[in-house]
Amino acid sequence: MGDMNTKDFLIGSLIGGIVGASAALLLAPKSGKELRSNINEQAQMAKDKTTKFTNTAYERSNEWATLAKEKSSNLAKTVTEQSSQVVDKVKEVTKNIKSDVADAQSSAEDLVADVTDQVEDSAENLKESIQQEVSNLHDTITEETEKRKDAVEQA
Repeated sequence: MGDMNTKDFLIGSLIGGIVGASAALLLAPKSGKELRSNINEQAQMAKDKTTKFTNTAYERSNEWATLAKEKSSNLAKTVTEQSSQVVDKVKEVTKNIKSDVADAQSSAEDLVADVTDQVEDSAENLKESIQQEVSNLHDTITEETEKRKDAVEQA
């Protein structure tokens, strides 16, 4: 919006200068030949100034366009690089999470195997202990039975 106001101001100033110069020439007390000569000179000066202004505006607009292209190219490059970095970081974090999950699963499997081995060992020990107790009881009962048999036979 600021560019449009500047442009309008410059155009208005140029038109106002031309109208003012024309009015001054036409209202000045001079002969026709002198007046025509002054008008031609002023018209040539106005043409030269307009050409100069047009060339300057064209050069500046080209400079601004080049600058805008450079800035947008740099911005696009920066955004692309940062996006690539973010994607790489996300991939790395995902890889680390997968690795951590695999490690946790392996640890859980090892723990289950250890607990299973301990339970089996404990069960085997308990089984052997019970068998030993049953065998001891059996032996004790057999001995007692033999003693009573001998006592009954002696009596």
